[in-house]
Amino acid sequence: MEFSAQQIAMLLGGKLIGDGNRNVSDVAPIETAQEGQLSFLCEEKYLPQLEKTNASVVLVTESFRDAAETFPRRSTLIFVENARGAMAQLLQLAAKAMNPARKGIEQPCFISDGVSVPEDAYIGAFAYIGKNVTLGKGVQIYPNCYVGDNVKIGDNTILYAGVKIYYNCEVGKDCILHAGVVIGGDGFGFEPDANGVNQKIPQIGNVVIEDDVEIGANTTVDRAMMGSTRIKRNAKIDNLVQVAHNVQIGESCFLCAQVGIAGSTTIGSHCIMAGQVGVNGHIEITDNCIFGAKTGIPSSIRKPGQYQGQPAMDALAWRKSAIGFKQLPDLIKQVNQLAKDK
Repeated sequence: MEFSAQQIAMLLGGKLIGDGNRNVSDVAPIETAQEGQLSFLCEEKYLPQLEKTNASVVLVTESFRDAAETFPRRSTLIFVENARGAMAQLLQLAAKAMNPARKGIEQPCFISDGVSVPEDAYIGAFAYIGKNVTLGKGVQIYPNCYVGDNVKIGDNTILYAGVKIYYNCEVGKDCILHAGVVIGGDGFGFEPDANGVNQKIPQIGNVVIEDDVEIGANTTVDRAMMGSTRIKRNAKIDNLVQVAHNVQIGESCFLCAQVGIAGSTTIGSHCIMAGQVGVNGHIEITDNCIFGAKTGIPSSIRKPGQYQGQPAMDALAWRKSAIGFKQLPDLIKQVNQLAKDK
C-alpha cells in the first residue's frame, strides 16, 4: 500500500512541511530509513538525524518543531502532537491490512454441541472448544488452541496458535493472547503431610482477564486456589511471564519479560516491572510504582516511586550504592594499608 505525505498529514491532523506528493509504502527507523519509507522522531537526541536520514517522510513531535526546522533536510516533515503515538496509529492500520480478521470454521476442529459460534468469528484447524463455552462476536481462535469447558471469551478477542485456556476461566473483550499462552493451569499449591509427603491442594478457582489485555507468548497465568486470579483492564504482559495463583494485577500495568509474581500478591494500577523482576507472595504493591530490571520485591511497597535492587529500594539510593559497590575493592585495599601502617 502506498500513501502520499499529504494523505498521512490529513489522516493524523498534522502540519506538513515540504513536498506533500512524496509517497511511502514502508516504515523504518530514522537511522536506516530509505527513499519510499516513513519514519518518526520523538526524542530530542535524534534531531541531528534529520540532516542524515534518507526517509521520504518523517513524523516529528510538535514540541521539537523550531529545532527541527533549523536542520538541512531531504525529507518531508509532518508535525504531530506525539510522533510515536502517531506512528502507532498508522501501524495499527497497516497491521489490519496485512493480517485482516478471519471468518469461518476450518476443519478438522472440535466444537462441542450447543456452542454458538458467531457468524463473524474464526475457528482455526485442530482447535478444541469445550462444553458451554461462550464466544463473543469477532472472536479469532487460531489453529491448535484449546478452550476448556465453561470458558467465556469476549468480543473481538484473539487467541493465537497454541493458546490453552482451562475450564471456567474468563477472557474479556478486545484481548490478545499470543502463541503458547496458558490461562488457568493449576497454581503451585502443595502441603506436606505427617510423613513429609507433598500433597496437592486442589486449585478450584479460576482466572479472570478483563477487557483490552494483551499477554505475550508462552506466559502463564495460574488459576486461583479459591476465588479468582485477576488481570485487570488494559494490562500489558510480555513474553515468558509467570503469574501465580490468586494474584491481582491492576489496570494499565506493564510486566516485561521473565517477571515472576508469587501467589496471592496484589499489584496496583499503572505499575511497570522491567525484565526479571521477582515479586514475593502475599504482599501488596501500591499504584504508580516502577521497578528496574532484576529488582527483588520481598515485602509490600506502600509508596509510589521508582525502585531498584535486591531487596527493592529507592532507585536513586540504589544507583549510589551500586557506585559504592564498584569502589569496594579499592576501599578494602585502602583499609588494609591503613591497618599495616599502624
